[in-house]
Amino acid sequence: MINTRQRYEDIEARSLAPYAMKSGASRGREYPETEQEYRTAFQRDRDRILHTTAFRRLEYKTQVFINYEGDYYRTRLTHTLEVSQVGRSLARALCANEDLAEAICLSHDLGHPPFGHSGEAILNKLMADNGGFDHNKQSFRIVTKLEQRYPGWPGLNLTYEVREGIVKHETKYDVSDSQSQGFDADKRGGIEAQIANMSDELAYNAHDLDDGLRSGLIEPEQLDDLAIWQMLKDSIGWDGRHFTEQIRHQIIRRMIGIEINDVIEATGAKLEGLDLTSPEDLQRLPYNVVVHSDHLEAMNHELQTFLYDCLYRHYRVVRMAVKAERVVTQLFETYTAESNQLPPTVQQAIEHRGLPRGICDYIAGMTDRFALEEWRRLFDPFQRP
Repeated sequence: MINTRQRYEDIEARSLAPYAMKSGASRGREYPETEQEYRTAFQRDRDRILHTTAFRRLEYKTQVFINYEGDYYRTRLTHTLEVSQVGRSLARALCANEDLAEAICLSHDLGHPPFGHSGEAILNKLMADNGGFDHNKQSFRIVTKLEQRYPGWPGLNLTYEVREGIVKHETKYDVSDSQSQGFDADKRGGIEAQIANMSDELAYNAHDLDDGLRSGLIEPEQLDDLAIWQMLKDSIGWDGRHFTEQIRHQIIRRMIGIEINDVIEATGAKLEGLDLTSPEDLQRLPYNVVVHSDHLEAMNHELQTFLYDCLYRHYRVVRMAVKAERVVTQLFETYTAESNQLPPTVQQAIEHRGLPRGICDYIAGMTDRFALEEWRRLFDPFQRP
């Protein structure tokens, strides 16, 4: 037996919930293409995203710790893969389209610049008079304009639903701007987009706690007042003494499992009383359906506040952030002062996008490592250009 695209589409029609998006019902691509025989449109989108330059660069872009801090901490790439794993689990359990959810998860951070949120904040400041900078919008620009992989069109020519999911990516740190990108601002993201949003928050809460404990910037005793920490300790039967690497693994593994189960159960309860006959019915609701239970939502909020105060604002992390801001600022300013320092391909792009945006795109595409090396080439007199 061979699985063809038609067979996959038939399976989706029979097995997915009414509110799930079926690949056979996609609104299609901006530039017409013949779909492939053995992959659905969303599977094809997922694969296109995986093969982009922007996706590969995520390996050397900061999550919390700059790449040179150590090989064990999360990067944007490992974060993205963890988000994708959570997204697939949630989509499968909620009878949503797993391929669509995965494609949105894999693309959600493509537009992140080097040095994490510090890099984004300083680029936004530097571009204040030229449209600003937002990594969500940059992700959309990458898949629709900046990746030049096909002779017939700019970008990846992804389906409408994946592009909509990227635009409508929303978390505590991300705000969507649907209208400016040509999407209906009165419609929420579909269930697959909501799953990607939830997966992002769930993953970074867990792995930032893990990396904080691994790095020693967070000590287990600091967490004793948090309700979620006490619940996790009790769930694995740990008395709080002799914190080992194995205990840390158990805690984080249990945390992810509890969080996923809670989302499945709370979302299932939310959906149960609704008469949804199509994906659009779900998108027209005045609230998201992919949610945590109230009690776990409160625990997560308490944890996020702790992580902000004790990890993201830890003096060592702040020092890294300040260094990053200095590097990005000096790169931007020296390129602006003399654009002939830029590679020919970037100079050509500037002719079409303008000087500020062309420079911003170039810096945003850099990895942490490349940005630091470029800074040395430009400012260290003993470094070869």
